[in-house]
Amino acid sequence: MIAAEKLSASTDVKVFDDIPALQRKWQAAVRPGQMLPGYEEVMLGSLGRMADHIVLLKSRGDGYEISRSGRYVQQWLGDERWDIPLDVVPPDCARALTEAANCALQTGRPHLASTHCVRDGLVQTYDILALPTASRWGIRLVGAYINEQGPRYNLVDAIFSSTDEGIVSLAAIRNSANRAFDFQIVHHNQGAARLLKVAAPDLQWRRLSEGGHALCLPDVTRWLLSMIAEKTNGSEASGRLEIDSDERNLRLTATAFGDLVSLTVSDITEIKRRDASFRLLFDGNPMPMWVFEAETMRFLSVNDAAIAHYGYEREAFLRMGLREIWPRDEWEAHTRALTQHGDSYQSDRNWRHIKADGTEIQVLTYGRRVVFDDREGFLVAIVDITERRKAEARVAHMAHHDALTDLPNRVFYQERLAQALDHHDPDRHVAVLCIDLDLFKNVNDSFGHPTGDRLLKQVAERMRGEVRGNNLVARLGGDEFAVVLTSDVTLNEVNEFAARLIQAVSAPYDMGDDLEVVIGASIGIALSPGDGTTSEELMRNADMALYRAKAEGGNVHHFFEREMDRQAQKRRDMELDLRSAYADGDFELHYQPLVDIDADRIVGFEALLRWKHPDKGMISPADFIPVAEDIGLIVTLGEWVLRSACAEAAKWPDDVKIAVNLSPVQFRSRNLVQVVVAALAYSGLSPHRLELEITESVFLAETETNIATLHQLRALGVRISMDDFGTGYSSLSYLRSFPFDKIKIDRSFVKDLVERPDCMAIVRAISGLGRSLNITTTAEGVETMEQLERLRAEGCNEVQGYLFSAAKPAAELGALLEKFGSCATQAA
Repeated sequence: MIAAEKLSASTDVKVFDDIPALQRKWQAAVRPGQMLPGYEEVMLGSLGRMADHIVLLKSRGDGYEISRSGRYVQQWLGDERWDIPLDVVPPDCARALTEAANCALQTGRPHLASTHCVRDGLVQTYDILALPTASRWGIRLVGAYINEQGPRYNLVDAIFSSTDEGIVSLAAIRNSANRAFDFQIVHHNQGAARLLKVAAPDLQWRRLSEGGHALCLPDVTRWLLSMIAEKTNGSEASGRLEIDSDERNLRLTATAFGDLVSLTVSDITEIKRRDASFRLLFDGNPMPMWVFEAETMRFLSVNDAAIAHYGYEREAFLRMGLREIWPRDEWEAHTRALTQHGDSYQSDRNWRHIKADGTEIQVLTYGRRVVFDDREGFLVAIVDITERRKAEARVAHMAHHDALTDLPNRVFYQERLAQALDHHDPDRHVAVLCIDLDLFKNVNDSFGHPTGDRLLKQVAERMRGEVRGNNLVARLGGDEFAVVLTSDVTLNEVNEFAARLIQAVSAPYDMGDDLEVVIGASIGIALSPGDGTTSEELMRNADMALYRAKAEGGNVHHFFEREMDRQAQKRRDMELDLRSAYADGDFELHYQPLVDIDADRIVGFEALLRWKHPDKGMISPADFIPVAEDIGLIVTLGEWVLRSACAEAAKWPDDVKIAVNLSPVQFRSRNLVQVVVAALAYSGLSPHRLELEITESVFLAETETNIATLHQLRALGVRISMDDFGTGYSSLSYLRSFPFDKIKIDRSFVKDLVERPDCMAIVRAISGLGRSLNITTTAEGVETMEQLERLRAEGCNEVQGYLFSAAKPAAELGALLEKFGSCATQAA
């Protein structure tokens, strides 16, 4: 790589107009209907002097190739060759160009970036403008404009010319108007933490505006900002400031290089002002430092910090050479690096060193040439980054793994799936399995989330034991898992694997404290290339297959079928139609009469939601209500139903009540009581004439909260009815949890009441239960006089069904009440 001095940065003001000029040229070259402009229209033509600053990159499958480069770029790269892979040029240049080109191609827009390059200790900032283009050969090309930004500075000199105890590096923070207003600490030594009386980890990355130490004084910030402002003149700015802090006097010496400030903090309370002293800085520096002879690479001197950090005695250190602290496999790389540096250097990579006890550490090294005892040598400072690298590795692991189960997470899973598809033979299969645990929610609700978390960990271990080789199992969130089988698999192999996985997950789990739980798993499967060629397609289709498996009762696996896609599209269409229907007012309420058996008269109506689609006609509530719940429309729709039903009921005789069904989703909205109060206030309806019907699913989650809500509604005077009683597995326990006003016998028992003795027995039991608890019982779906007589004989209080009337629009209720008069049975 060439030395930085060989690059001549232009100070012509026109250079600063190059970037907007190139952006305008790129924009002007985009033709209607095109994603990218043509290469010829952007890169050829009147570029003038800018051509020297442009390199043309050709996109390859695994990177980029330098197709053309201007003279300035060739100096920057240190390579005049064309048609070479980008990865053969210096890594910092290659990395900066690759990232800029990737961003430009991903966004389909020009991408402006900046990068810092270090040559012989000199740091230079470059602007890189990447312009994505298309070519007539179908190859994607990126033209990158490169130019220097501001003056160079010597970072190593800033570190080693300091004579003070505390060293701090600050980076300016700019606002949207590009004005510096604050600073962030990006590096410091232990001396700075001690002098500022802040723990070293708390000082790192801290903004001065956060306060808490001497550097945060307003005078210091103003002083630093003034030096940053001076850098616009194109030269370095430096200065010195003395401040009082905690009965001490500190001297701050700073040098600004662009937006970076090298700051030294000296305690001049005990140590009077003096000139730089190499020996004092070296011996007392808390950073490990040594001097080695340039020719023999043997240690000439080491400071106390190095002795303490590496564990060698001073005498032993001074008998050693550099190779004795290098791992043998890095000898060649270390030696080569030493022969290439000039008067000063800093690490361009992490190095490994060996301590006295044999342990390895990762370090960064900073050095400069010195004369020590009349011998040519190098002064070296060591920064141990072992723990930092471990922390970074932990962060990287956490970013790609689930915190609870330590399985790969959704991000890692999608990356692995995309890689498998990119490098896979199109004639071979990649299988995607979406897995959902059956009955897991019951465990969470019954035994609490800590038990649920322990169960998820055990499930993860079982899945990890079944998924081997290059295959991957991940937790996507909640009780959702996914597997990608990257090896070529047949349909039978995937079928057997899915069955084996379900069997493993479904075995009993010992949760401790004599608790054993059993759950299941439902699996949806999609295979490439038939079910999709991208990760998005395969995940979506596997998810649709999972939905089918759940619909079949769970604990089974199901392969994706094209019919599922059609059903999913039908579902998406219904979602769009539902939103339009609500906005257009296409919903209406019909009312079915509730008949008191003893009084033989209509005592109320149940409000039933109806949707008449302008093209598809009447759509069953059984079809659209679940969709409305899933997309969150049911809460808004339910408020409209409640308000409209109460307003209509207010027009009826005072002894006729209105019954309104509530969705479990409405309970989760947490403002149900306010909605009911608002509907009653809006309509003027007496609360005693409003009856709210709920299903047992309301009790399946957050039972205490939902029961509290029901008690608040009861306190208003509203009646509470349990709908479809007898169909749940624990309905009797709900009657103990809350004193219902009414229970409704499900139509499935009434339908076969005459033919099946067991249905008759259930109706008899529910009616008797209602009498014992003083709860009204209402039978749904009454269609014949024989059914009515049986219900009357068993003591059922109310009935509703087609025997009396189907649900009618509000406009027909007056006639219905007049027709039935005081005798509902005779009218029926």
